[in-house]
Amino acid sequence: MELLAVAVAAVVAFFMALFPAHVTAPSVAMPEPQMRPRQVEVIFGGDMLFDRTVRTVTEQEGGDFIFSCADAMLGRADLVVANLEGPITDEPSVSQGTKMGDSDNYTFTQPLATAALLAAHNVRLVNIGNNHIMDFGVAGARATIAALTSAGVGYFGDPLQASVAEGTWGGVRLAFINYNEFGGSDEKTVTQVREAKARGALPVVYAHWGVEYATTSPTYVRDLAHRFAEAGAVLIVGSHPHVVQEHEIYHGAHIYYSLGNFIFDQYWDETVTRGLLLDVVFTQGGVQSIEEVPITLERDRRTCPYTSMDTGS
Repeated sequence: MELLAVAVAAVVAFFMALFPAHVTAPSVAMPEPQMRPRQVEVIFGGDMLFDRTVRTVTEQEGGDFIFSCADAMLGRADLVVANLEGPITDEPSVSQGTKMGDSDNYTFTQPLATAALLAAHNVRLVNIGNNHIMDFGVAGARATIAALTSAGVGYFGDPLQASVAEGTWGGVRLAFINYNEFGGSDEKTVTQVREAKARGALPVVYAHWGVEYATTSPTYVRDLAHRFAEAGAVLIVGSHPHVVQEHEIYHGAHIYYSLGNFIFDQYWDETVTRGLLLDVVFTQGGVQSIEEVPITLERDRRTCPYTSMDTGS
């Protein structure tokens, strides 16, 4: 019996050596879960007009035709922001059919369908603080706001309330603030920039200013831009001159003094048929990158990236 017990114990010990009760697995480093970076892509454009001969073409070809050449580019962004040059109302146009120099050639109203057209082509936010928003008075400005709201298009620069459009896109909080040389207040804009920054938003100033058709900005505009940058704006974009002007970096802010035309019907000189779009990526820390996209305004009223321009037009 003792020999049998010894033999059993030996067998048990042998198998325990082969198959230990607890085996420690080798250590394997597990990858950290990858968080999608918080960022938003915004395309900025210049002046847009859907009256005068642009209205005529949209009536003949449909509104989608105007955007057909640039759709792929506009659609890749989270939103497109541009200046809406005049009100949206149900009033009949007084500029359609006029010639340059006629008294009504510069009085604008854009059809009610304009708001839905903008939304359909990813223009989800517009500046309405400009020298044409009151062309049809307070009623025209209110009609514009109603049309945009109904179509789901945001706005800022409301001349009745000096509104700011603030929200979070892609985890990044942005505040779009207007400065309007034609009835606005630079002090108000500076205050709005500081307040937005204090709330944790990235302030972006979209200004309507300067001298029409001048290819460089005047000193007073540069002084204003520098004040907005010093107040905390991370990007400053200008409209109104209808031509592209210079770019600089001041106090850490990118300043584009004028993006020129985006949707318009001016063709007498090459400078008014060349515009600039900005494809801007924002992160929580500010502007991460800017891609400048030259555009051309074709005589058929389409806006196209410059690289796809038909040189025979």
